Amino acid sequence: MAHVRRTSVLLGVVTVLALVSMSCGGDGDGTDSADDGGTLTVYSGREEEFVGSLFEQFEADTGIEVDVRYGDSAELAATLVEEGEASPADVFFSQDAGSLGAVAEAGQLAEIDAEVLDRVEERFRSADGLWVGTSGRGRVAVYNTDVVDASDLPPSILEFADPRWAGRIGLPPTNSSFQAHVAAMMLTIGEESTRDWLEGLMANEVRFYEDNGAATRAVASGEIEVGLVNHYYKFEVEAEDGTLPIANHYFEPGDPGSFVNTAGVGILASTEHADAATTFVDYVTGEEGQTWVSTETWEYPVAPGYEPSVDILAINRFVGPESQVDLSDLGPALPGALRLLADVGMV
Repeated sequence: MAHVRRTSVLLGVVTVLALVSMSCGGDGDGTDSADDGGTLTVYSGREEEFVGSLFEQFEADTGIEVDVRYGDSAELAATLVEEGEASPADVFFSQDAGSLGAVAEAGQLAEIDAEVLDRVEERFRSADGLWVGTSGRGRVAVYNTDVVDASDLPPSILEFADPRWAGRIGLPPTNSSFQAHVAAMMLTIGEESTRDWLEGLMANEVRFYEDNGAATRAVASGEIEVGLVNHYYKFEVEAEDGTLPIANHYFEPGDPGSFVNTAGVGILASTEHADAATTFVDYVTGEEGQTWVSTETWEYPVAPGYEPSVDILAINRFVGPESQVDLSDLGPALPGALRLLADVGMV
């Protein structure tokens, strides 16, 4: 299965990210680099099917050519740490804040202009100004409405470790969004309780899938009853496959299952195209980018004044700022989360 094939890669990621605190980044902040007008190179942990149209729109609006390298966010973060100042990347566009934080911890991201940072809600940007969010992504349990009654779903994600859910749950263990969620749980309820939950899922013979889309389709087909995924996959899968017997279940605010992560961007301190990189970050956090999020995706815009394109739980009801994990802490917590996932046999 895919999760077995990728285990060695992810364990390598653990090793690399564990060295982040000892890694040396560039001496400059990226803003003094000579911009030679070449192609902007973006390492994107966001899949092409989600953000390809955004890159096309950016190229058309700015005239800046973009060369995109797609991959898993955690693996791209490990690659950036390994490449150091020699990396060809100018911008890291991550699926989650944890991977951005790992690269920031390595000293490889340049500070972003305060004017750009201030566009976005404080909880969706780096406390040190090294990365900024572009869209919000909430964690949910997607369930099969033909098999599961909404009233039977638990208010807490921790209850899925109960034996009554044996054989009924699925998730993508190698997906960076799930891994970041585990890191967030460790920060809120501690490593021991998070381990107990993961071991409970394993005892319940949780099924593994390559990604969120595959887990969501498994729910729709009845292969499993519940999948732990990001909120927008219900809409993404239905846009491709038509109306399906699936719905999102939101956990109670304050529960470790009620977590909103952010996709986001950071500028590499070693970039030789600082002006173009700054233009890209300005674009995705500004009117063009946030309008694109609110009209072309099913995610949450992170700048005030924009609303999601679909009827979903308001982000401040999903999880309020007072109970939200500090996303800047995810990067340092991610190596421990990956080790824990390996310990329990999920990767």
